[in-house]
Amino acid sequence: MSEYDIDKISEIIHGRLRLGVMAYLANAEAASFTELKSALNVTAGNLSIQMRKLEDAGFIEIEKSIVARKMLTTVRLTRSGQKAFAAYLDALSGVLGNSLKR
Repeated sequence: MSEYDIDKISEIIHGRLRLGVMAYLANAEAASFTELKSALNVTAGNLSIQMRKLEDAGFIEIEKSIVARKMLTTVRLTRSGQKAFAAYLDALSGVLGNSLKR
């Protein structure tokens, strides 16, 4: 059980909503704020706070633009975010070990 190292699990990603954002973006090139809010079934305020934490960590980038006179917020993983998410999944797999095979 040499891979069991709970300290490798990122506190930034491990929060339920932040994990949801990272997982969603890992499977999509980009997503709008509205798309994330709907997919994760959260309030705009809560999503904004959690996205700020991910942005401050350098895991996501947020682009704001105006489309058809409406503000459009687009979110995507950064290269650093992709690496951090892959490392998070590896660490989680190491901690869970054989319990994943049940």
